[in-house]
Amino acid sequence: MNRKTLVLPAVVGLLAPVLAACGGSDDGGDAIVVGTTDQFIASADNPAPLDPAIGYEAGVWNVLRQTVQTLTHIPRGGGEPVPEAAESCAFTDTENESYRCTLRDGLTFADGTPVTPEDVKYSIQRVIDIKDESGPVGLLANIDTIETKGENQVVFHLSTPDATFPYKLATPPAGIVQKHKYPAKSAREGFQVDGSGPYTMKPEVEGDQVVKVVFTRNPKYKGDLKVSNEKVELDLFPDAAAMGKALDEKKIDMMTRTMSPEQAQQMLVKPKEGQKLTEMPGLAISYLAFNTEDPAVKDKAVRQAMAQVIDRGSIASKVYGSTAEPLYSLIPSGITSHTNSFYNKYGEPSVETAAGILDKAGISTPVKFTLHYTTDHYGPATKTEFEALAKQLNATELFEVDVEGTPWAKYRPAQKKGEYAVYGMGWFPDFPDADNYTAPFLDENNFLNSPYKSAAAQDTLIPQSRREADRSAATPAFEKLQDIVANDVPILPVWQGKQYVASLDGLTGVEWAVNSSADLQLWELGRGES
Repeated sequence: MNRKTLVLPAVVGLLAPVLAACGGSDDGGDAIVVGTTDQFIASADNPAPLDPAIGYEAGVWNVLRQTVQTLTHIPRGGGEPVPEAAESCAFTDTENESYRCTLRDGLTFADGTPVTPEDVKYSIQRVIDIKDESGPVGLLANIDTIETKGENQVVFHLSTPDATFPYKLATPPAGIVQKHKYPAKSAREGFQVDGSGPYTMKPEVEGDQVVKVVFTRNPKYKGDLKVSNEKVELDLFPDAAAMGKALDEKKIDMMTRTMSPEQAQQMLVKPKEGQKLTEMPGLAISYLAFNTEDPAVKDKAVRQAMAQVIDRGSIASKVYGSTAEPLYSLIPSGITSHTNSFYNKYGEPSVETAAGILDKAGISTPVKFTLHYTTDHYGPATKTEFEALAKQLNATELFEVDVEGTPWAKYRPAQKKGEYAVYGMGWFPDFPDADNYTAPFLDENNFLNSPYKSAAAQDTLIPQSRREADRSAATPAFEKLQDIVANDVPILPVWQGKQYVASLDGLTGVEWAVNSSADLQLWELGRGES
């Protein structure tokens, strides 16, 4: 709990899966079938959920990563990005403001059309131009201009130094798409995704919802990834119970997002015959967020009092068992620069101290508000978690809290519009760096569309942290950012998750198929014996 920071070499070690590679390859037979509880639904608010310029959810990115190729990618086991669609990439100046990539020779889209530097420029510029309010544009907002040179080079000129830029080029928003399939100024509606990645894809749709995605190996793929199978089906299930039943009946070979804590705990204690459970490092976090302009929580004393009384350890152990651990910072353990800022400020839960905080600020009690959560996005235990949180808060008699759950398709638009005073969210990192746990929440155009602003964060600390190519050298800036969050509490971290994947015996590559950032890497899967 009191560990202050982790240096980069330790992080690299943590990112490596706990098992050795099994090897094996697909024999060209039936498709490997992977289950997920992710849902892809087209709606009036989001008619293009799988467009790289729009989609900004872990499940969406898990589809895009199989199909849309990026210039760089995070290698097996973690570490710094390496070239993927590119042959080479590097900063060309000492200030980390100019980044040049040279494309691989013979690179083509799946339909055989050559991939050019102009395609790279077009693809990334459209994300910036579309600037979807809930999309991933913030990852690319630091780009000033994009320059193409000759037949195979593209140069990114950044408005400010950014040592994390190679990581950002490894994310799906930086994926390369075709002009005639993706409009420059508007989204590509529907569910089809096309690119130059390791697979082509075909969605099976019922009504406005995807029920299955079939990934077929792209024979024209040229990149850094080794593809170990010919076909993978991603089957979408309404809940973890249905997905688990499909595994028991051998209708799927593996289940990923999102197993329930009970399923993981049961398999840890007594694995079923013919199945195995693989534990992997996890960097996903769960947190409460606040509309800091809502009258109920506008005064930071209310938010501080909540931070003072919530018992994270109880939530983690009683709701999630061994699959989660309490979190006392916006930056999780396992990431360089993590520090337990909330624990350092508030210590153990104390109703007396929280009452003093509210009394000093002149806040009348009980403080009344509703805790909002999404019913179908983060797993089946979310409802139990929020009922437990409400019970903790109400037991203090300082708060009077109701709980309300809403499906994600309605929840996210309402949250962005500021309709919720207090609401629960999860975060699966875009890339494993402390910047990705701070800038998306504290910088301009933040992910939550939060009205909270910190001049010190935006104007000084975030820019300062991005100048450091040695990421451990950015620790002082990140420690200050974490302390700001603990003091102002625009976000209240609750727990950090572990990752488990259940699979049938004979499926290889499972230990590499999901990385610490919860990225699904289907190309690692094969059939054979470990």
